[in-house]
Amino acid sequence: MEKHGQIEIKVSGKIGNVDINPDNFDIKELVSILNNVDDLLYSGDKKNRPLISYDIKEGSVRNIFKTGIQYIYSFNAVLGLISHTNTIDYLDLTTAKAIENLQDLAKKKDFAFDISTSLEGSNNIRIDKFSDFKRTDVIWAEAEFYFYGKITNAGGKDKANIHLLTDEYGTVRIQTPISFLEQQEENILYKSLGVRAKGNQHSENGEIDFTNLEFIELIDYNPIFDENYLKKLRDKAKQSWLSGINPDEWLRQIRGNYES
Repeated sequence: MEKHGQIEIKVSGKIGNVDINPDNFDIKELVSILNNVDDLLYSGDKKNRPLISYDIKEGSVRNIFKTGIQYIYSFNAVLGLISHTNTIDYLDLTTAKAIENLQDLAKKKDFAFDISTSLEGSNNIRIDKFSDFKRTDVIWAEAEFYFYGKITNAGGKDKANIHLLTDEYGTVRIQTPISFLEQQEENILYKSLGVRAKGNQHSENGEIDFTNLEFIELIDYNPIFDENYLKKLRDKAKQSWLSGINPDEWLRQIRGNYES
């Protein structure tokens, strides 16, 4: 079985009265497609994603992306879901936004995007000025979140962010006021801390919009397992409400007539 497969995004349209082709396809549109393909294929943390190679061919403008076959199968399933439901509300947020970006480009430039894979009988979708792939706004609601992990980056020239490496979500980027970072007397880099933030959450499936998280406050957080502390809690419990319990009698009450 092949270890790699391909995704094709065929772009058709005109520039003036001339059909687009690889020679007149502007680099700005090409960069937009390249950026969105990364999000189409890998919606999570991209730090360890496999290689995506690229080629461009004639036939309008055929953008060919080659990567691991398992990701091609996954993306083919995404295409099938979009084609079957004619909506992107069920997609991961990053994937949905990538489709929205292509939809915006299609309407702005009067382009048509035909997207398919190299799999036999591949699913496919067409994004053009007549399609309307947009998320339903009403299903997103503002919420507060608590993230815990290690701060790997903090700052920014114009828009400051805290980068928090978490076990559950990978690296989470949180928009943070520059004034807050300036007031920190101690260096917070590479320290295990918690961050309280606000953002949007899908009201049906609970998915978090990680693209627009805003900082609220920093939380002291010690992830070290403290056996002595837990032992003290157990001893305290034994001396209080557990002290008057006969274990054998309690077990008989729990079992009831089960053994009779």
